[in-house]
Order: sequence, then C-alpha cells, then structure tokens
Amino acid sequence: MHHQVHVSPEHKDLLCFFWWKNGDLDKEVIEYRIAVHLFGATSSSSVAIFTLMKTADDNELELGSDAAKFVKNDFYVDDGLKSVPTAAEAIQLINSSKATCMKGGFKLHKFLSNSKEVLAASPEEMAGCIKSLYLGKHSLPIERTLGVEWCVESDSLQLRMNLSSKPVTRRGILSTVSSIFDPIGLVSPFILNVKRILQDLCKDSVSLDDAVPENMKSRWEQWRNELHLLKQVKIPRCYKPEAFGEIKAVDFHHFSDASQEGYGQCSYIRLINGQMHCTLVMAKSRVAPLKAITIPRLELATAVVSVRVHTVLRRQLNYHDDKEVFWTDSKVVLGYICNDTKKFHVYVANRVQQIRDETSPAHWKYAETENNSADYASCGMPV
Repeated sequence: MHHQVHVSPEHKDLLCFFWWKNGDLDKEVIEYRIAVHLFGATSSSSVAIFTLMKTADDNELELGSDAAKFVKNDFYVDDGLKSVPTAAEAIQLINSSKATCMKGGFKLHKFLSNSKEVLAASPEEMAGCIKSLYLGKHSLPIERTLGVEWCVESDSLQLRMNLSSKPVTRRGILSTVSSIFDPIGLVSPFILNVKRILQDLCKDSVSLDDAVPENMKSRWEQWRNELHLLKQVKIPRCYKPEAFGEIKAVDFHHFSDASQEGYGQCSYIRLINGQMHCTLVMAKSRVAPLKAITIPRLELATAVVSVRVHTVLRRQLNYHDDKEVFWTDSKVVLGYICNDTKKFHVYVANRVQQIRDETSPAHWKYAETENNSADYASCGMPV
C-alpha cells in the first residue's frame, strides 16, 4: 500500500540512502532518493491512508457513494471489512470499490466472502487461490481477520489457541494470557479469572521469574487445563439470524456490575421484527483495584465503562434511531445519576458527569442481581 503513494519532490531528500551503482558491489557507493513511501517511515501509514480517503472523495460522484463510504468507513489501513444483505449487492460493491481504488493506483485484491456466489462472480485476481480451491467440493477456509479467527464456512468467530510450554512464573503466565486476542471481550469472564491470579502475584510481590507459590500454581493449572476448550467456542458473526427479515427497530441494552473481585459490563443488541432476537455485541471485564474501594464506587466506575462502550458502538455500528437502555443492580448508582441537587465528592462527581454527558437519567434502569448478566463479567466463569 505504501509503495503506491509517491513522495512529494520537496520531501525526497528526507528519504535518502546509499547503495552501490546498479547494484554492483564492485562499483562506487552513490546516494539515492526513495520516490515512494516505504515501510518503517513514521509518516508512511498516515500518508497512505490519507491518499486512500482522498481517492474515495475524488471519485464518489463518478463511481457511486456506496464504494466511497466503504473505503472511508470500513477500511483499517489496507484491510476492508463489509457486510451487505445480498450477494448481488456484494458483487456490485466489489466492482465499484475496485474501480474506485484503482483511480488512486491502489489494486484491491485478496478478496474473501462467506458466499460462494460472490466468490464465483469475483475477479480471479481478487479471489485468488480461494476461488480455485474451495468453490468445488471443499469447504471455505478459516481466516484471520484483523486478529480474530473467522470460520468462513460457518460464518462464525472463534479463538485460535497456540498452547506452548511456558514456565510457571509470572512472566510465563503473562505470556500465555497475552497470546489470547479477544478485542471485543467475547470470553472476558474466563480471562478475568487469570487476571486475578496475576493481580494476586503482584500483591504478594512475586517477581517475574520466581516460581509461583503452590496455592497459585493449582489455580493456574486449573485455568490452563480449560484453555484448550476455547477452541470449541464459536460465536455467529452476524447479529441478525438468517431469514430474519427487515429490521423494524433496534435496541442496545448495556448491563454493568461490580464485585470485590472485579467489575465488568456487557452490551447486547436486540433486533425487533414482529419477533425479537438478542445477541452479545461487546463485553469488558476488569479486576478490582488493589487499593480498597467501596462496591458502590466500583459499580459507578462500571457504569462509566458501559457508557464508553456505548459510545464506541454508536460510532461503529450503522444503526439509526436506535434506543439505548443501561441496566445496573445498584440503586446507589441510580441515585447518583438521577440526583440534581446534592454535591458529591470528586470521585463520584467526575464519574456522574461523564455518564450525564453521554446519557440521560431516563436511560438508566434497575435490574435484579439474578437478572443482571454482567454478573459473569464481574465474577468470572469457566469456559
């Protein structure tokens, strides 16, 4: 991607290097200037992304707004991810997006879809070996998409586990945990359990390479023995079930909860079309801070996390006129949020202000503890 963007003539002197004339090691070393942006320069990524966005803007009228919106809103550097209702729309979007990118000198390729109809209609250079290998008898592959494993055949998300032997030290545990990439928190209640182990090791001042005490070791081994079961966890990629029909209304429901061990939240989307369908969208789990803090304050901190997640989802998901509801099992937190007269201490006042900036008290409701699904996010659970 970087090499498709030329460097401005006045900036070429900043990208100089020495090399042998015509690549002959027996000849003298001369100075060259790089004419295109290169890997390693701090500016390359931002310049290339700006050029891609400018390409979409310049060609929006000629090649259509759908392709321009796709390039501007659904690309992460050089990876584009998009979901559309029908195969015909996907094929049209592929062709228009390819033409749009080519206007700026970017060749869109290495394409993959969960629809064999779309793959069959895609240009050969875009579908590549996938087209020739899988359109016949074979199942579609498992691909890594921005760090998450996507089983194309079943159209589901899953986690790839590469278990390797690590010493039972704080460093070894941290290395294993860091190898689990779960950006939207689909298995965060399970990860919370090992975060508690790491926190306890820090609290006991166990150094990075010291052997873990026996009581911690048994907890770690129990957690690690469950780790391979994550391979069996599959989450449907699409929020909407197949043949659900046209969506009439969309609700977001955000649950938050806190305990002595941790605090967390989970966000669900509810699609309404005569019938209703709910699915998990995003979750977060965090260990409670080492410094003692009251449960009501932890509950308030969790409510702030829910609001931040809601802000992210509103920005990223293309739903309009959606309704949001925030649920908590803490009446103290509801009292904080609904209060308009009493002055609070700085800790409470700051967090209430953050909540009120993004939501109104009418959005907040009480949920009984047994009906609060964020209890899993705050207490943890096995696979």
